[in-house]
Amino acid sequence: MFFTRRELPRPRDGIDVLAGLDDLDDWLDAQGVEDGSPYLLDPLGRYDTDLNDYFLTELANEPFTTQEAVAYDLKRFLKFLWDNRGRRSWKVATVEDRAAFKHWRVSDIAGPRVELTTWDREVATVHQFYIWALRQGHAARNPFRQRASRSRDPRKGPAEETPAEASHGGRPNDVEWLPAASYRQWRDVGLRGFNLEGLSDRSFRGRFASRNAAYSDSMIRTGLRLSEQTSLSMFELPELVPGMLNMRSWLPKAIAKGGSARRIYFAASALKDVWDYVETDRAEAVEAAQDLGTYERIRNPLIITDPRRPVVMLGGERVKIAKLKHHERRRVLIDTPQGLEPAALWLNQYGMPSKPSAWQEVFKTANRRCERLGLKASCHPHVLRHSFAVITLEQLMRGHIQELAEMTPQQRFTYQRIFGDPLNWVRMRLGHSSIETTQIYLHTLEELEMETRMALVPDSWEPTGVHPEDLVEKAVDDAA
Repeated sequence: MFFTRRELPRPRDGIDVLAGLDDLDDWLDAQGVEDGSPYLLDPLGRYDTDLNDYFLTELANEPFTTQEAVAYDLKRFLKFLWDNRGRRSWKVATVEDRAAFKHWRVSDIAGPRVELTTWDREVATVHQFYIWALRQGHAARNPFRQRASRSRDPRKGPAEETPAEASHGGRPNDVEWLPAASYRQWRDVGLRGFNLEGLSDRSFRGRFASRNAAYSDSMIRTGLRLSEQTSLSMFELPELVPGMLNMRSWLPKAIAKGGSARRIYFAASALKDVWDYVETDRAEAVEAAQDLGTYERIRNPLIITDPRRPVVMLGGERVKIAKLKHHERRRVLIDTPQGLEPAALWLNQYGMPSKPSAWQEVFKTANRRCERLGLKASCHPHVLRHSFAVITLEQLMRGHIQELAEMTPQQRFTYQRIFGDPLNWVRMRLGHSSIETTQIYLHTLEELEMETRMALVPDSWEPTGVHPEDLVEKAVDDAA
């Protein structure tokens, strides 16, 4: 598996496989292929146009993190067909191939024996690829068995086909999350460079500690996905309003996973830190890049000439920035009196829009630092999303139950119509299409309640002042 990258040097010796193209970068521009797009080659180095067209068409609007995950899952299945099924093409794969693949992935003692949740994800990924391939006429059949999905909304039309290979035996209710106090300690030690006592660590050599902490705080307080947060522009960042605890913004459909456009809420404390980053670290990075002429070298820039009206010219049409996709936003520049600067909110040290992969590395580095200092806490971006969901749901449900407890049935009915259901509110903030997806967090709350109750069980089950051996002798005497 490889990733597209422009400005590659041509080989000096031997046959130039690109000789038929006048300029590879121009061809990529014409085809709309962005840097970072994955593509697959077979073990002989051949490029399958039908296969890779999946990334250029069906997944073109998905963030690169999603495309990368899909590419890795597809690669595993295709490599299995090549290595273990006589170099069989994916276009003629059979149900027997699928059965052998499942045995190797899940059960074979010589195989990886992955968790069932991993297998379920791989099934869903490859199944969706074959649905597309059949529609395009590229494949003879779908090797994965299917069944009609149990559609819960008849207004959406006939039920779609869904893979019947899912095990349903994984652990879907296990949610990895951090309580607020644990998160703050991880952030301060891993990202800000403090020691375990909460003091500045002079040996810390990390860069952009304030930026990284602001990014992390923003994620745990909004519940945004990594790709969504990374693609935010300055035009989605709300202004601080004195006296308000939360400021609303809008996550556009073009960068929301699954098109789940929605309101997002920035807590005042986290938003202040983001604006501090904008006015310090970000401003310095932009100024340095302007001095180096970095922005003038961007290929096919999309320029906003009036910040009061964030529109660009794309394909001869005026397009609002809210309608631009992830990769398009990376080319958007704002024409300011000081010169060009990116519209992207989160920039790297070179003043260019950051990438999800760079933020994943930031989290990995923070985890390594915590481990080195003996802090038993680790975090990755999706843990912050889970933490937002669990903490917010717990707070909302606690207040909800307290309000309903003293009401009459009619009052409760009116209250719920006005304020809604806490679980549904969290669903909307997370951008879930189904309430069932959000319900996994209810299980976490149930576990928390049980842990609290178990903590109230006394350490000693014996009456005070009675020795355990005396209780044993008494039990023997009673039995006699």
